[in-house]
Amino acid sequence: MKRYCLALDLKHDPALISAYEQWHKELWPEIRQSILDSGIKQMEIYRLQNRLFMIMETVDDFSFERKASMDAANVLVQEWEALMWKYQQALPFAKPGEKWMLMEKIFELNQTAWTSN
Repeated sequence: MKRYCLALDLKHDPALISAYEQWHKELWPEIRQSILDSGIKQMEIYRLQNRLFMIMETVDDFSFERKASMDAANVLVQEWEALMWKYQQALPFAKPGEKWMLMEKIFELNQTAWTSN
């Protein structure tokens, strides 16, 4: 299993943030199924003010390219993404068209950074 962490911002508006959270409490079943079908086994989204942090656990052969291709071919996923974009905004340093951005792991408690001989 692989783990990925991603970040994205919401528009800094309490009403929009509340609505975004409500949409995720009432996630469309087809969206849930498309996530599972892409090889994502578990997904969590956390929020701090308007910053979102997503943790995804996936099958070993998960591919962002394959997921993007599946999403592009799914009308309901495209509808969901367009709806969510009303609440979301790209991170300040994102390239045009980038939404969720992959984060780099910089620390792991149970992994030693050095070895002694």
